[in-house]
Amino acid sequence: MIVTLHHYTPLVICSDAIRTCWQSFDKSDNGGEVDRALIDRVGNKFKHASTLEHIVYNFYIKGISRALLQELARHRMASLSVKSTRYTLKELKDEAPFSVDDKERAKKYLVMTGVDMVDEMSIRALENLRAVLASGISNDRAKYCLPESYKTELTWSINARSLQNFISLRSDKAALWEICDLAHALYDALPEDHRYLFEHLLKEEH
Repeated sequence: MIVTLHHYTPLVICSDAIRTCWQSFDKSDNGGEVDRALIDRVGNKFKHASTLEHIVYNFYIKGISRALLQELARHRMASLSVKSTRYTLKELKDEAPFSVDDKERAKKYLVMTGVDMVDEMSIRALENLRAVLASGISNDRAKYCLPESYKTELTWSINARSLQNFISLRSDKAALWEICDLAHALYDALPEDHRYLFEHLLKEEH
């Protein structure tokens, strides 16, 4: 998977939102160490986490499975715009038939698990889908053959409070392995000066 941070809110927006409550704007250092400490103290230590909702991140996430996409849908305080299978399945239509030995070629379309039997069955499902498309059946019917391992991509926007919740839950060893990888990739994509808000939430080594 590839995770790219396209846009993010400067920390000073959050610290100014906090300072609104006490009208302490004169104490700001424009997003520097003083403001960073204020955000951590109020948002994390004092648990006024709603203040963290003023920080929003916009990511482009590429090469995840549709199985992982379903997991993302459980995180409601986020916005996602997903690659349409209805309009993009033509990418598969003109491919040569796939055999279970075509693992490298199939990786263009599938997330591999490293379990041979699972990956072979995913390739068989991919070939079934290709055959359905090649027969002329419309994409909006053919997509019902999609394997869970089929790759997708999306734009994902989430505020810092919800991202804290995501990283805390999804970096845990109990989480789906692929979403655990995503949690770490999201953290790695964050600006250096924002990571202190999340580093204490990472559960597993990357």
